[in-house]
Amino acid sequence: MTEASEARPGEPSADPTGDLTGDLTGDLTGKVALVTGAASGIGAATTRRLAAAGATVFGVDLDAAGLERVCAETGGAAHVADAGDPEAVEAAFAACEDALGGPDIAFLNAGIAIGIADPGAIDDATYRRITSVNFDGVFFGLRAAVPRMRRRGGGAIVATSSLAGIIPFPPDPVYVATKHAVVGLIRSVAPTLAPYGITANTVNPGLTDTNILTPETKALFAQAGFPLIAPEAIAEALMRILASGRTGECWVCQPGRDPEPYRFGGVPGPRGEGTGRTPPPVATR
Repeated sequence: MTEASEARPGEPSADPTGDLTGDLTGDLTGKVALVTGAASGIGAATTRRLAAAGATVFGVDLDAAGLERVCAETGGAAHVADAGDPEAVEAAFAACEDALGGPDIAFLNAGIAIGIADPGAIDDATYRRITSVNFDGVFFGLRAAVPRMRRRGGGAIVATSSLAGIIPFPPDPVYVATKHAVVGLIRSVAPTLAPYGITANTVNPGLTDTNILTPETKALFAQAGFPLIAPEAIAEALMRILASGRTGECWVCQPGRDPEPYRFGGVPGPRGEGTGRTPPPVATR
C-alpha cells in the first residue's frame, strides 16, 4: 500500500487507496487489461508487456488483421472497434466485461497524427477524424471504464498523451491540441476517481518509433542522429505508472532517461482582497 500524502499546488498526489498490484514487482496475474490501439506500435508493445506480467489483455483496434496477430501471440482477446465511435467503445468495454469480468486496467492509447502545420489546409473531415480518435476516444474509454472499475472495486486508467501534450509542436498543431486536451481531462478527473480506488494518469512520450511517423521522417531522424524511443520503453513506463499507485500525473518519456512525472508549476493567485484565500468548493451535477 502507498501512503497518502498532501500535494502542494502544481504537484501530483498519491492515490489514497494504494497501488493496483499490491507490490512493485509488476506481477499482474489475475488482472484484466483493455488496450486500445493494440494492433501496432505502443499498443502492441504494451499488450505484450502486460501479458508477460500475467494480465489477460483485451485488445481493441480498427486493424483487424494486426490485432489478431498481436492477440494470438499474447493469448488475449481481440475486439475490432473504432476508438472514435462512442457506441463502438461502449460495446468494446461491455464485451470485455461479459467475457472477462471487466477491466482492472484501461490503457487508452489509440491515436493518429496528420502532420499539417497550416490550419487553413485542414478540412473538416480530417479535423474531426483526429479529434475523434485522439481526444474523444480517450473520453469515451474513460466514460466506459469508470462504472465497470467501480463495480470491480477499483482500477487504473492510463491515457497516451505525448510530449506535445505539455509543449508546443508547430508541425502538427491539431495533434498538439488533442494531446493537451487529454492531459487536462485526466488531471482534472483524477481527484474525482480517487475515492473509488481508480487512478488516472497519462504517459507522455517524446518521438517514438511508431507508424505515426512516416518512413521518410524516420529516415531524416536517423540521418540527423536523433534517437527515437522504442515502443517497448513506453510499455515499461506504463508498468512503472501502474506500480507507483499514484494518480493525476503525466509521465514524460525521453530517450536515455527514466520516465518521470512532469512537475507542473502553480499559476499566480489573486491579489488584493483575494490574496491567500482558497476558492470555495464548486457544486457539480
